[in-house]
Amino acid sequence: MMKVIFSILLFLNSFIYAQKRIVDALSEFNYSQLKSKFDDYYDNDKVSESKIIAQYYLQKAKKEKNNLEIAEGYILIHFNEDFPTALKYIDSLEIITKNIKGSLYPTRTYLMKGNLYFKYDYLKKALDNYIIALQYAKDQNDQKQIAYANINIAYLNNYLGKYAEAAKIFRNYLYNPNNITNESQHNQIRVSLINCYIELNKLDSANILIKEGQTSAFTGKSKYSVNQYLYFSGYSNLKQKKYTIAINELVKTYIFFSSINDNNANYALYSLGKCYDGLNNKEKAVEYFVKLDSNIQKTDITFPELREVYTYLIDYYKEKNDKEKQLYYIDRFLKVDKKLDEQFQYLSTELPKKYDTPNLLQEKEEIINDLKNRKIILYASIGFLLLVLLLVLYLYYKAKKTAIEHRKIAQELIHSIEKRNSESTTDIKKEIPELPQISEHAETENTITKTAPEEVIQFILKGLETFENKQLFLKNGITLASLAKNIKTNTSYLSETINNHKGKNFTSYLNDLRIDYVLERLVKDKKFRSYKLPAIAEEIGYNNVQAFATAFKKKTGTTPSIYIKEIENQQ
Repeated sequence: MMKVIFSILLFLNSFIYAQKRIVDALSEFNYSQLKSKFDDYYDNDKVSESKIIAQYYLQKAKKEKNNLEIAEGYILIHFNEDFPTALKYIDSLEIITKNIKGSLYPTRTYLMKGNLYFKYDYLKKALDNYIIALQYAKDQNDQKQIAYANINIAYLNNYLGKYAEAAKIFRNYLYNPNNITNESQHNQIRVSLINCYIELNKLDSANILIKEGQTSAFTGKSKYSVNQYLYFSGYSNLKQKKYTIAINELVKTYIFFSSINDNNANYALYSLGKCYDGLNNKEKAVEYFVKLDSNIQKTDITFPELREVYTYLIDYYKEKNDKEKQLYYIDRFLKVDKKLDEQFQYLSTELPKKYDTPNLLQEKEEIINDLKNRKIILYASIGFLLLVLLLVLYLYYKAKKTAIEHRKIAQELIHSIEKRNSESTTDIKKEIPELPQISEHAETENTITKTAPEEVIQFILKGLETFENKQLFLKNGITLASLAKNIKTNTSYLSETINNHKGKNFTSYLNDLRIDYVLERLVKDKKFRSYKLPAIAEEIGYNNVQAFATAFKKKTGTTPSIYIKEIENQQ
């Protein structure tokens, strides 16, 4: 007896020591790391380890008086508890988050409570909590929690057999996971969509998702998910009447789920019974159905397919003339059917009223607003296009008008040069009409300042005459300084003489000589007209075509291109 007591004490001491070591190790982690570690243990069905982490998380949060993390601790710790205890933790969650600001609560509290009721087959209360959560999420415009509420309500639609409606929601969030950041939740959506596809007999689509799930990294880390996909593979094979393959897969999943007391074990039993019925092995089918009924009595968690199970058992024992068992399963059928009928009736009435109808009204409102917005965008686009069209027409009209003016000026210049040539006159400036120009040195227009001696001015004028007659202005790189050096004077006297006697500054004087020259040469010289504009510019002393075009336009009021084109038209 003493040895037994000693062994028990030794075991308890070892357990306490091991637990203390784990807690000491956890002190190094922050909340995010603890949460991640909890998820790893929970997904791999390590209940005791995940419990220790959840308890440590809650104690740490309470010690630090961090209400938001205390709330998270209550959520973590409730996952591994039975229904009454778990519900108490969710009630504590509701109290601690009462004064927390933001969109997370109370929406999350109602979602958690709804999930808890759903897990333990209290579907009426599950729906009520999901509807409340959805309303809070919409009021806060929290898209992530709206998504979670919609997904949970889709689980209820799935339960009711509204597989097409449920599949629409699951498919939307599976392939547009903007608001689903939780990998476990994403995996569960895929699992639920697989179930819908199998029930809708879309087995190819279901099998694609099964393979996708089996190869995902998340499934590799979770034995639970591995067995979920194995179950649906077996269920799919059952639907395809591949009974032997299905049995092999379903037995494995039953062993796993029953080892952790998970409700999926009951679905595996149901499917195994269906497989053996398909093989006409009624005894084996009954064996699994009887085991299923035994589990249902323990948990009181039902599902619609149970009606089929009990009618099968009743018919089987009727054939065997076993009145006692026939009566027993009739009684079980009536009891389960009553609960299923109550839940089904409530859900089928309240879901459309509380969820489908408001959703349709909201969808209608969104469509109306969308149509209004489209009209506004359409009218704005038409208005914008009209403005653009008017602007283009205005610019086109202005460009045409400018082009006509430029051509007219070009024609007048050509006519003037031809007239002068016909009269054999050598004075270019007298024959070419002077265009109004703005002097760059306004002071020379009103007063003539004279500082250079008269003989110097005459000398400079004689030098400028030579400069013009010999067409030295066509050389590239001429500056005031280089011209002054060539004439043998200084820049001040030269600038003063050009301003006073030519009525313009040096730059205008040089440009006018070059442009007057090119105007006449273009009329006379056909070969010169065939040159490209850069070559013409270089020929008359400009460094680039832009400088030439600017000087030409300033002097004449038209462009070199239009001038050349008009010469060609006339000749």
